[in-house]
Amino acid sequence: MSLTFYTNPMSRGRIARWMLEETGAPYETVVLGYDPTAAGSMKSADYLAINPMGKVPAIVHDGKVVTEGAAICAYLADAFPAAGLAPPPADRADYYRWLFFAAGPAEQAVTNKSMGFAPTTEQGRMAGYGNFDLMVDVLEQAVSAHDYIAGDRFTAADVYAGSQIAWGKQFGSLPQRDAFDAYLARILARPAYKRAGALDDALIAAAQGATAEG
Repeated sequence: MSLTFYTNPMSRGRIARWMLEETGAPYETVVLGYDPTAAGSMKSADYLAINPMGKVPAIVHDGKVVTEGAAICAYLADAFPAAGLAPPPADRADYYRWLFFAAGPAEQAVTNKSMGFAPTTEQGRMAGYGNFDLMVDVLEQAVSAHDYIAGDRFTAADVYAGSQIAWGKQFGSLPQRDAFDAYLARILARPAYKRAGALDDALIAAAQGATAEG
């Protein structure tokens, strides 16, 4: 088995890193930079052959390429079933529902708001998320219904949704809700989350040190 992880520690790659750590599977990390003129860039020809979007994260598992954070989470849950990160197929309704709600409506609403775009009532009928406040209310309901977003146990859906909520709290892109705080307290205490964060934070520190020396 070979598993290669393409990332940058200051990117959505942190979601995939957390998921990889949850699986317990060994993997190789390739760190890519944002500067298109530098070696090892996300825009290099070698990486564009893996992800033509020129973005991270991506994984290559036994020659198979998977991009997009939610797809990576779902794929890894199935590829490493012993980790127990996906419910049985008959119990996956909430799992799929909220994993892709976080990757679709939630991320779209947060991104649009951060860019200063708020849909009109008419536009909200066309937008998958309706409007930002509606998305937040629905997300709050989802994390309040059970201990975890897809039921009574942690799944890959919590990796993605939890990452989105954690960033929303960190950067102020989501409003304060007690339900979000309670949910994050449950999932961010996981050893895999802490390991993943330590690995990425060490990469950031190393890059900053190299810049200072240069």
